[in-house]
Amino acid sequence: MTFRKSLGIGRSLAVLAVTVGLTVSCGSEAAPPQAKAAGRSFTVAAAGDVLIHPELVDQAAKDAKKSGQGQAGLDFGPLLAGVKPVISKADLSICHMETPVGKPGGPFQGYPEFLVPPQILTALKDVGYDTCSTASNHTFDHGLKAVRRTLNAMDEVGLGHSGSARTPEEAEQIDIRDVNGVKVAHLSYSWESFLNPTPEKQRWAFNRSSTDEVKKAEKLARDKGAEVVLLSLHWGLEHYNEPSVPQLDMGRRITEETGIDLVIGHHAHVVQPIQKVNGTWIAYGLGNQVARHSSPTGLTEEGAIGWFEFRETDDGWDVSARYRTTQMDIPPEIEAGEKAPEGAVEDLRLVDVQQALEDPEGLSDDRIARYRLAEDRTRGFLYNRGAPGGDGLKRLSLEK
Repeated sequence: MTFRKSLGIGRSLAVLAVTVGLTVSCGSEAAPPQAKAAGRSFTVAAAGDVLIHPELVDQAAKDAKKSGQGQAGLDFGPLLAGVKPVISKADLSICHMETPVGKPGGPFQGYPEFLVPPQILTALKDVGYDTCSTASNHTFDHGLKAVRRTLNAMDEVGLGHSGSARTPEEAEQIDIRDVNGVKVAHLSYSWESFLNPTPEKQRWAFNRSSTDEVKKAEKLARDKGAEVVLLSLHWGLEHYNEPSVPQLDMGRRITEETGIDLVIGHHAHVVQPIQKVNGTWIAYGLGNQVARHSSPTGLTEEGAIGWFEFRETDDGWDVSARYRTTQMDIPPEIEAGEKAPEGAVEDLRLVDVQQALEDPEGLSDDRIARYRLAEDRTRGFLYNRGAPGGDGLKRLSLEK
């Protein structure tokens, strides 16, 4: 369990108080924070990158023919349906929409300059996402026009957003929403794309990673009444399961110099640790929520949903952390005229791994073994900086 203060000064006083308490009690452990009588509480679910490669667009077209649903011949609902029981259960669910969207009928583009179907936003809303971070190295792939189109499309389906803006005035706004009677702010920042940097005159359209800028935004959020501030960061090195030195340094500074209550990381496309730093949970990287890289590595198909429960105490917020492993099922590549192996995956699907292992009926031994590998490997990466010890990170079990 994590004890969080709302302000950096409060955190310093809390540390001092705990230190004094430990000295007086000759090394005995401090008692955990007690829930406030009639105190408020809420849960947050956050997942990894939503990165729509061309193969996923093809799958949405295939599913639309079967379902007769979707828009302009694309239905992303079946692709994401596997995580709906988890995402829809949280009081606040946050996605990371990494790329700009085009028009419903296309044209669409994949790597390196993404332009994806806006229909994915409808599917994200339908599975239970409430808001999304939009700051990434792909935010400006198609300029300000695409940024505006993306945010307009998110507004149309009822998805909140943080990290990019259509106007200088909007760039000064903070995404604050009421969650079970608590005012919760969501901030989003990223490193700049070297391929498509934001023009100087439009720098307001995109939030660049900076501890100083995060501090300013948090103060603004607090001034506007935010009681809890969540921060999404697009950072780190792609395909590395360990956080980079700049990640570790920025994470440390944020936990020391701000009152940010939770840090949610993306960009690596593989799972990185969840760790408590100076009393604050940092999910360095949650892997991919949904993606289909041209050269899947096994690791790029695995992801995690972070689940965080906030409980009000007399001194601030107590936060507990859980996780749920996910995997993108990818059909095997077979030559023309050949048949797929018996029991093989037939469609691209996002899978709740724990649910699949709890109810494996109809699954082949190979698929069960693959899910077990994903579960074990993800747990190892998440725990790689000590979270299973005193930090208390555990798997999330859903009540039946």
